[in-house]
Amino acid sequence: MTSADLVRDHTIYSCVMGSRAFGLETEDSDTDRRGVFLAPTPLFWRFDKPPAHVEGPSQEQFSWELERFCELALRANPNVLECLHSPVVEHIDDTGRELVALRGAFLSRQAHQTFVRYAGGQRRKLDADVRQYGHPRWKHAMHLLRLLMSCRDLLRTGELTIHVGTDRDRLLAVKRGEVPWAEVESWMTRLTEEADAAAAGSPLPGAPDHARVEDFLIRARRASALRAL
Repeated sequence: MTSADLVRDHTIYSCVMGSRAFGLETEDSDTDRRGVFLAPTPLFWRFDKPPAHVEGPSQEQFSWELERFCELALRANPNVLECLHSPVVEHIDDTGRELVALRGAFLSRQAHQTFVRYAGGQRRKLDADVRQYGHPRWKHAMHLLRLLMSCRDLLRTGELTIHVGTDRDRLLAVKRGEVPWAEVESWMTRLTEEADAAAAGSPLPGAPDHARVEDFLIRARRASALRAL
């Protein structure tokens, strides 16, 4: 069974991510697709295990095997958590619906550290661009602001919302380079401080619900094995 077969025949959940999910799409925006596939359990009985992720087979498409996806989500990986909250779902089966229904089990105050740490890495890249070229990559600056907004609101409300809503025009102005870099920097700093302040009183639990997620994974693996008999 090829990697393309796993994605084509065993995807349980797939969605659109990137600008089209964030509400920041323009006429020239790509369509980024992300998904989760459940590799048949018998494939794990071999020496050569199925892949933990697959790029393709279509352009701008990336999929995770269910176990790897759950591992990353339990670590509060921003890209994976946001995938589960996409407003544009293209395919979902019964197992995928159970995964989406479980998405609250992945959320915890650990997201504060992972989101802010990821944002810090992106901020350093933007600063390096400014030093080298005199300006940042404005599209990346826009997406960093969006991520920080999402992190702040998650910590404040306990819910992850990735669509930017009424902030769309202001963020697109950043993408077009219409907002001075000093103003963008100040905005980023303020959002980081707001996220830090929200973390202390967040309604989120201190850790994700590992047991609940593991129970789901075991049941999914067992059902796959029984189908193969």
